[in-house]
Amino acid sequence: MIKKLWQSAFFLAIIFVIVVLFIDIYVSDSAKGRIYSSVNNVPKRGVALVLGTAKYVRKGKINYFYKYRIDAATKLYKAGKVRAILVSGDNATKYYNEPARMKRDLIQRGIPSDKIYMDFAGFRTLDSILRAKEVFGLKKYIIVSQKFHLQRALFIAQKSGADAIGFVAKDVPRTVAAFKMRMREYAARVKAFLDIYILHTTPKFFGKFEKIKIKENIE
Repeated sequence: MIKKLWQSAFFLAIIFVIVVLFIDIYVSDSAKGRIYSSVNNVPKRGVALVLGTAKYVRKGKINYFYKYRIDAATKLYKAGKVRAILVSGDNATKYYNEPARMKRDLIQRGIPSDKIYMDFAGFRTLDSILRAKEVFGLKKYIIVSQKFHLQRALFIAQKSGADAIGFVAKDVPRTVAAFKMRMREYAARVKAFLDIYILHTTPKFFGKFEKIKIKENIE
């Protein structure tokens, strides 16, 4: 009896791993041909959506995933690839405000304040993507993040009916942080798959329409 239970558990574990790997590959494939790593090659779009993350990690050390996203957004704007930037992140409490911090750092890099818009309800990637379309009126834009994150974001954008492309922020390879992020990404992709196809999840907040008044496609 115990042997049969172990066999059943092993069989279910194998199925679970196969499903997770299938979804991981499916999400990656959905972004093929829509991710750019060179600022010279990325098509022009009106707006760049920068996906938020914490600026600092333990002991006040800089989070390089954050830094490189800000760097990438700055490159896009200064190269004339976008004319406005939407920063989306978590603002769950008055002591934690990712969008405001991203805006300050972009201004320090020379981006005009009036060209930076803030989404304070980007609690999850799904929230940021769906709100970009439904709240800020974006249908054709550039998403900025690391490649592993971009693939999931573009998957969600595509399924929501948006015509989004991705611009790769520099990664942090061969580090403990990168390994942890990749492991979490497996679970995040499964959750995104369920959110889109089964749960039909909506953002925590939608709020009033705040259309960014700029031509999205300036090619």
